[in-house]
Amino acid sequence: MKKVLFFNPRAGQTLRIIPNAILAIAAAVEGVVDYAVVDGNRERDPLKKILGYLATGEFGFFASTVMPGPQLKQAIPFTKTIRNQFPEICIIWGGYFASNHHRTVIRSGMVDVVVNGPGDKAFPAALTALAAGQSLEHIENLVYLKDGEVFKTKKAALYDQDSLPALPYERLNDFYSIEGYLGKTFLGSRTIAYHSSIGCPFTCSFCGVVPIFDARWKGKSAQAVYRDLKHLKETYGGNAFQFHDNNFFVSEKRSVEFAKLIKPENMKWWAEGRIDTMDYFTDESLATIADSGCTMIFFGAESGNNKLLHDMDKGGKQTGEKIKAFAKRISQFGIIPEYSFVLGLPAPTEQEVWQQIYDEVAFIKEIKTINPETEIVIYVYTPVPTEGSALYAESAARGFTFPETLEEWMQPQWLNFDLHREFLTPWLTPEMIRYIHDFETVMHAHYPTVSDYKLSDLQRKMIHAFSSLRYRMNIFSHPYELKALMKYWLRYRQPEIQGM
Repeated sequence: MKKVLFFNPRAGQTLRIIPNAILAIAAAVEGVVDYAVVDGNRERDPLKKILGYLATGEFGFFASTVMPGPQLKQAIPFTKTIRNQFPEICIIWGGYFASNHHRTVIRSGMVDVVVNGPGDKAFPAALTALAAGQSLEHIENLVYLKDGEVFKTKKAALYDQDSLPALPYERLNDFYSIEGYLGKTFLGSRTIAYHSSIGCPFTCSFCGVVPIFDARWKGKSAQAVYRDLKHLKETYGGNAFQFHDNNFFVSEKRSVEFAKLIKPENMKWWAEGRIDTMDYFTDESLATIADSGCTMIFFGAESGNNKLLHDMDKGGKQTGEKIKAFAKRISQFGIIPEYSFVLGLPAPTEQEVWQQIYDEVAFIKEIKTINPETEIVIYVYTPVPTEGSALYAESAARGFTFPETLEEWMQPQWLNFDLHREFLTPWLTPEMIRYIHDFETVMHAHYPTVSDYKLSDLQRKMIHAFSSLRYRMNIFSHPYELKALMKYWLRYRQPEIQGM
């Protein structure tokens, strides 16, 4: 069988994190077929590198992970170039964009097969079938063109994560030094990016994970996670880590067991969880997690409005009151809660959309009063194609539609779509977006994020003082002086944009 060329498109200007999605699939074919890796985040000219590999004639497959947003900027034109210059190459896409928009991807004629969800077993099975000229119908988690129609095979049960092969870090190190992926964050100087689980047991209608995993979740055992992180620490010098799981804290038992294992390593860490899940954790469990080095936990608070939480299919038992109470409760353990909010949901009238925005701003300020250490991350709502979602149905009824071609997805507004920053849905106005971002600027000035590790105490105190009147009096419009100070004096790193 000919080799596979794996591609990880660039996801940001300075983003360098271990390409775990590519590694997971590479692990599945390790020892079965040879492969090479091209990482768009580590190459000045990744297309030149790709074409150089393909020109050798040794490769039969080009496999790219594709997320919505910035990765499309390389994934689409590069794939089109490969299709034109090397028509004999079989092109396979995976990732959230490919899965959630598989019809558009397959109908483009650029991509032969989409891996629809986890590809640990689907990908190697597809390679074998394609190489032998056999049918793909019996292979789960695939989408392809059959008799001129988009055909989707059935979804597989989620795999036991401990039974999957170990990620081939040493092989990745042959292509790109692992040390180059360990970036500086507020957690440490060499921060590891790691996935310990897949999926999420909830069905939030704004989340791109939901259509893929259908409220399912599987995690590695605490021992397996600890073993991997210890290996990355001892072999490559990692001294902190962040979990890229969609929901790390699903299991209290696993979370506590892992915390006890990792504590002796003296590494700070970050992960995502749910407020209504972790509020059921005992004080002893939360203390154990905090003592292990857990410094910050990202929570999707989303809204202080119970009706909107219901409309979002937030599920569980999350309410505005619980969001406030948990912000206070977690403060006693020294863990920083990072609350995200989704503003700009559809409503029957423009006035009602405005009122929702005003109410969320007031609620966010209330959270900061309860626990000033709470980090706030603000997103503008962008729809997700979730079947049966009332919120998506309402968005469509109010005029929202997704692009029907990959060429349309290359337009600037769609390249920024998944950043949840400035996308103008039919019910939002430019004034609304401006108001949200102006409030965000004032809030960040008044409460500079702890994740911007380069700020001095003096800078934090001064920008807090400069923004005090605006914040207290709700004067958010046109904060030009704060924007100038944050851009040119602080060179502020905003977590919504640059991450950690």
